[in-house]
Amino acid sequence: MSTSMEAIVVSEFGGPEVLELKKDVPIPQPGEGEVVVRVRAVGINPVDAYIRSGTFPVKPDLPYTPGNDAAGEVTALGKGVSNVKVGDKVYTFFAKGAYAQYTLVNAGQVVPIPEGLSFEQGAALPLPYITAYRALFTKGYAKPGETILIHGGTGGVGVAAIQLALAKGLKVIATGGTQEGIDMMVKAGVHHAFNHREAGYEDKIKAVTGGKGVDVILENLANVNLDKDLGMLTKFGRVSVVGSRGRADIDPSPLLLNEASVTGILVFNVTPDELAETYELIEAGAASGHVKPIIGKRFSLAQGAEAHDNVYSNKTTLGKAIFTVD
Repeated sequence: MSTSMEAIVVSEFGGPEVLELKKDVPIPQPGEGEVVVRVRAVGINPVDAYIRSGTFPVKPDLPYTPGNDAAGEVTALGKGVSNVKVGDKVYTFFAKGAYAQYTLVNAGQVVPIPEGLSFEQGAALPLPYITAYRALFTKGYAKPGETILIHGGTGGVGVAAIQLALAKGLKVIATGGTQEGIDMMVKAGVHHAFNHREAGYEDKIKAVTGGKGVDVILENLANVNLDKDLGMLTKFGRVSVVGSRGRADIDPSPLLLNEASVTGILVFNVTPDELAETYELIEAGAASGHVKPIIGKRFSLAQGAEAHDNVYSNKTTLGKAIFTVD
């Protein structure tokens, strides 16, 4: 068996060009409580690009291999691991370098891929579905029967939020920027879909709620949308911000009038209990048919720079972007 693998390595922070594919990286060996996974697919997340650029508040030691979300087969177990066995098909969160043919993961972050889902769909589960769950339920306190707005429902987190919300009995309104995106969200089962590039779309959203407004908003681009979000909330409404690329200018009056709240969501703050709840909902949702990740663009590890350019610039807006790994 070979002792080396292909992996993307970052030796300096910077643009997508710093993603270097190396072919002689040692295959990791598991320590106590760890698992090695032969990676078949990797979820590409915007936070991967923020970390690579050096703009993320927490920076890894250089050099490093990016990526947290992977799916594949277990190939080796460290001492004391009993929750999985060699050959199991799993997805991972907090992998120690997922942009590679093999990755090392703490055993507690290895989860069986639900029956009926592919490796690609498994790799699309972790960060998007954990983020969506925390935004809607842990921090957004959404309850069955309430109306939610997913502001940007065509990407990985947006699709995850649509599926989890429908599984929990919420009324779902979502926005996208193209007709193709609108069609995708309607097919996914949303009750109403609007184009957020069209003037006055927020008035249409308010209208379909009978003028009441929405109870919870999942916001993917707060620097652009937060001010409009506040005007679409009902009394005691909640906004969960999962993404922003700059400062936001807002009129705080709706916050005061509605006693509304705005909360930031960072997936890396997830607790073990929240992870367990999310995994249970994913398993139940996959069994019922509600949870079925939509895969967007596919890239090879050799296309690392192109993949990051697509994800960071929002060129990939329909479904989850992934690496397929040979």
